[in-house]
Amino acid sequence: MSDSSTLPPARLRPEAELACDALSAPVLARAARLARWAGPDTRVDAGGGLVEEQLPAAAEQLGLSGDDAAAHASEAWRIAVDTGLVEITDEEAGTVAAGEDLALLTGGSPQDVLGVWLTALEAVLADASVPDLDDLVDAMAEGGEVDLSSLDWDPDAESEFLDGVLGNLYLLTVGEDGPGDAPVPLPALAASVIVPSDMGEPSNEVLEQVSDAMMRLDDQFRLLEPVGLVEYQPVDEALMADADEEPAAPVDEADVTRYGMVRLTPLGLYGLRARLLDAGFEAPAVGDLADKGADALLDGTAPFPPAAAHAETELWLAGRSPLDAARELLAAARGSDPGAPLRRLRCQQALSLVGGEAEPALREVLDDAELGGLARVWLTEHGARDVPAPPQEMIFWLTIDTVAAQLAAEGNSEELRALVEGLARQHSGFFDTVWRVEHPATPDVLEAMGRLHPDKKVAKEARKAAFKARSQQGG
Repeated sequence: MSDSSTLPPARLRPEAELACDALSAPVLARAARLARWAGPDTRVDAGGGLVEEQLPAAAEQLGLSGDDAAAHASEAWRIAVDTGLVEITDEEAGTVAAGEDLALLTGGSPQDVLGVWLTALEAVLADASVPDLDDLVDAMAEGGEVDLSSLDWDPDAESEFLDGVLGNLYLLTVGEDGPGDAPVPLPALAASVIVPSDMGEPSNEVLEQVSDAMMRLDDQFRLLEPVGLVEYQPVDEALMADADEEPAAPVDEADVTRYGMVRLTPLGLYGLRARLLDAGFEAPAVGDLADKGADALLDGTAPFPPAAAHAETELWLAGRSPLDAARELLAAARGSDPGAPLRRLRCQQALSLVGGEAEPALREVLDDAELGGLARVWLTEHGARDVPAPPQEMIFWLTIDTVAAQLAAEGNSEELRALVEGLARQHSGFFDTVWRVEHPATPDVLEAMGRLHPDKKVAKEARKAAFKARSQQGG
């Protein structure tokens, strides 16, 4: 995933709802509870962790019990320190006090709460990229330092691997071709970062890498669920049992859910988008353009999938009168630059959501060479009377503009192939006329038609017409 590409827009919940989710996430809730519990007698060690003798009381405060209670309490305390809910007042004496950010959880804005949660998320993600503590202990070298080479662990590579997995989960969640809110099978997610896109049947070696990645992700998602990033159904323990052991109950080998299922939560979607923005990615959210001008709307939604563009446009229109919106859209749709055809297509799609009150704006541009064609289409579709017939040159200009827009939006799609076939079939002498159209995209559109049309004779006519058009334009 390149940080120069624009990602599909995310549909985020209102920040107030996300802040409530953040406050109820176990990791932040426990950290806040310990921050409020801490007092003058609370002591920390040189690293800022609770001293061992106070861990049982901290665990009791959190309602934890069992062998792992002290470890979970220690983790919750560290999150409280990392997020600024607790601050160390005297390192030598090991005393603490409530941090400034603690008050934000009850008296701050939703953005304040989400800012604290994002800090907690970073701490948990850092933990998720660290090997199991038992392995660390076993790898301790003389002098108390960890020999990373003996762990076969590269911190940067591990962090990059997890970021790649989460990036793919984000794309699957926001992309219109992905599962959206549905959970993703863990094997598919692991394969998305292991198996090369051009590999047909994965080799046994690659499949083994996918299996190892699944086991790593199983541990990592177990850590990431309590911070509210994901909802996770872990890998069935029976799958990890020794081959000689009998399963406790009959198992369905075809049940993919046994291999782990993960879903990005609405809070997790917000968190990953924030991280992507910090990393330099273009990661838009639906609603970002609602208060911008029509030029920003048409340019901004140009790379959006259809449903996302529709949702963004509805939000933009909601803040304007139909007539004002139509005039602003039409003015922004003008231009002869390479992006202009797609802007006009987005304009036409936006105008389809506007009611009859916009009719005066469309009549005002009937004689406009760039907008007169789409204005006539809109007026006709809305049952307007006395719509003048378009001159032939306007029909052909609009045809070139429409194909150019669809090429920019979809590339060589099946829908565009069908359009090209229909144009060549319905208009006799189409190529003899269309190469003369004074549109900047005429040569490129004709070349595309020659590429897309299945009939070799027709394709050759299109290529000849493209040559004539390019010569006419001095290319």
